Amino acid sequence: MKVGDVVDAQILALDREERKMSLGVKQLKEDPWEAIEAKYPVGSKHNAKVRNFTNFGVFVELEEGVDGLIHISDLSWTKKVKHPGEFTQLGADIDVVVLEIDKENRRLSLGHKQLEQNPWDVFETVFTVGSIHEGVITELLDKGAVINLQPYGVEGFATPKHLVKEDGTSSKKDEKLQFKVIEFNKDAKRIIHSHSRIFEDEQKQEARKQRAAAKASKPAAEEPAVVATVEKTTLGDIAGLAALKEKLEKGE
Repeated sequence: MKVGDVVDAQILALDREERKMSLGVKQLKEDPWEAIEAKYPVGSKHNAKVRNFTNFGVFVELEEGVDGLIHISDLSWTKKVKHPGEFTQLGADIDVVVLEIDKENRRLSLGHKQLEQNPWDVFETVFTVGSIHEGVITELLDKGAVINLQPYGVEGFATPKHLVKEDGTSSKKDEKLQFKVIEFNKDAKRIIHSHSRIFEDEQKQEARKQRAAAKASKPAAEEPAVVATVEKTTLGDIAGLAALKEKLEKGE
């Protein structure tokens, strides 16, 4: 509204002594929250307009008088959104699904990612522990690196010690490498990777093969000595038995 506008209003309160009158405009229309469960039931899908951002989510308008909040964690299954402004913009249209209704406090909890199937159900079968995938380092942090796992569009993480390459150098941003999955947590939506574990495991496997080969060749080298010992013991036993027999015969 602006000064000079002519509007229809309803009288809400009258204070004769103070010469004050309280008026209302919204009261001339039906309260949309009276039938909110029927018009916006849980699970129903709608299109909304982005009205405001906060650090924890996006406020959207479904219709005049009916606003809702999309929590930042309900924007995307795969992207780790730090601020809603990274995902959408003010005035933009966004599809939502109703997650929860709080009629008493006139609040709607909405979701956007729930419009799609949870891809982590699929990721669980793809990123099994021990599997190797190609990824690009998109961000380097003090605690490690963020890895974009192509072509799935999901991000993983690797700590500094798992970014060391076989030549001893550390991986760099925008570098494309092979990464082995060392941890998968569907509930936390977390995939931990290691590049160094790939060649470390190969080195361990090669060392095990060499030890197995050495162990297999050792008995063959010692076999003549073992046979000789057995033969010597056997001949000694025979000589002893012969002497005992002779003694017994003399005794008779």
